[in-house]
Amino acid sequence: MLLFLLLSSLFIIPACGQEKAAAPGSGNEEQEIPVLAEEPIVEEPPILYKAPLTGLPVEEPVTRRPLAVMINNAPAARPQSGLGQADIIYEVLAEGGVTRLIAIYQSGDETTRIGPVRSIRPYMIDLGESYHGVLVHAGASNDAFAILQQQRKEDLDEITNAGAYFWRDKSRKAPHNLYTNIEKLLEGTVKRGFAAEDENVPTYPYREEDDPGEGTPAGQVEVKFQLNNYRVMYEYDAASKLYKRFINDSPHNDLDTGSQLTAANVVIMGADHKVLDEVGRLSVDLEMGGEAVIFQRGSMIRGQWIRKSGDIIRFVKDNVEIPFYPGITYVNVVPNEPGFDSRFTVQ
Repeated sequence: MLLFLLLSSLFIIPACGQEKAAAPGSGNEEQEIPVLAEEPIVEEPPILYKAPLTGLPVEEPVTRRPLAVMINNAPAARPQSGLGQADIIYEVLAEGGVTRLIAIYQSGDETTRIGPVRSIRPYMIDLGESYHGVLVHAGASNDAFAILQQQRKEDLDEITNAGAYFWRDKSRKAPHNLYTNIEKLLEGTVKRGFAAEDENVPTYPYREEDDPGEGTPAGQVEVKFQLNNYRVMYEYDAASKLYKRFINDSPHNDLDTGSQLTAANVVIMGADHKVLDEVGRLSVDLEMGGEAVIFQRGSMIRGQWIRKSGDIIRFVKDNVEIPFYPGITYVNVVPNEPGFDSRFTVQ
């Protein structure tokens, strides 16, 4: 039995040795499995700062004092320049059914051309100052001029005190051809002895980008101020998550960039308007509060607007402030008469 086992082992050992010595390419050699290097995980840098009036990320704190610029919105003044660089834009009625834009600039490019610039009214002073803004205009109504002079408002008026910081574009007809930019206005602010920095500019609460939002579906809204040739429409674009602005059924574009104006948030608020004289000058009550609708991400939220002394206009629902999405906000101030809901149509 022992002899049998010894003979068997002689046959087994050579067989194992032959398997290990197999020629290359025989298919029996061990294959090396390549080790794939793991791709490094690139983390997005944290957002350290946000612009106060847009909520958009910025590389350093924005402490520049806002500029509240009165922008002409007459048909002859369109398309305007620089509205796409504003942080917040109010559209309000002036006399005769025309509307004017109050563009609040704080975080935009200093060299962007802005205009055409036009005159100011008392309630426009109120709106601009609520953001601690230097008031930028070309002339004023009698009541507004009295307020500016008697209350020593901090303003840059092309006609009376700051002509050097504006220019006329000869390709357009006066009075629809007056322009400026942030760089010049900041220069004028310093020259006039006004504060150029302000760390206490009022701000809003902002939603996170992935916040689903709230409200009822509303992909389009048309706003009716007074005259037919000032019809404004905002149409939601799901791809960009922004509302595109139209005026009289045509895209409202920027003159210099050619881009259509857009907004992350669109607000319509009702206020009491009163005609003061035969010219049609108005008083607009921006204190008492009232109804408001807010359009965000293709939805409409019904709420109210409120105003506390020394503060900006805020928008609430069930006594809680409605957050904005980061980006530009348009606020459309419409008359309450004949009824707030008659001033807009939602689709």
